[in-house]
Amino acid sequence: MTTQEKLEKIVKILDSKKAEDIQVIGITNLTIIADYFVIANGTSTTQVKALADEVEFQLSQLGEEPRGVEGIRTANWIVLDFNDIVVHVFLRDTRAEYQLERLWADGEQVDISHLLIDEGGANA
Repeated sequence: MTTQEKLEKIVKILDSKKAEDIQVIGITNLTIIADYFVIANGTSTTQVKALADEVEFQLSQLGEEPRGVEGIRTANWIVLDFNDIVVHVFLRDTRAEYQLERLWADGEQVDISHLLIDEGGANA
């Protein structure tokens, strides 16, 4: 699975499970941590955990296991490290507090609108 295929799959999984404000930041030119950050939030710790669990489950079905998972116990901020892509799933208030988008503002904002389902239920 290419990085781009994995990125698209992650975004679609999060969107299908009603994650809020999904953002993708390209960080290849800024750090060796990963190529992309995917940032999303849920409205409750239950939803945050469900979002992270679903990404982990569906990618593992495709042979992609995370190198590491952090934050499961509190579910305020769960990080899934897939080597080239790091997925951050936040509780809404926690995301506002840490403002990763601002910290990584020099990264490339990736347009994912074509991957998201619009209000009418059809792909945008």
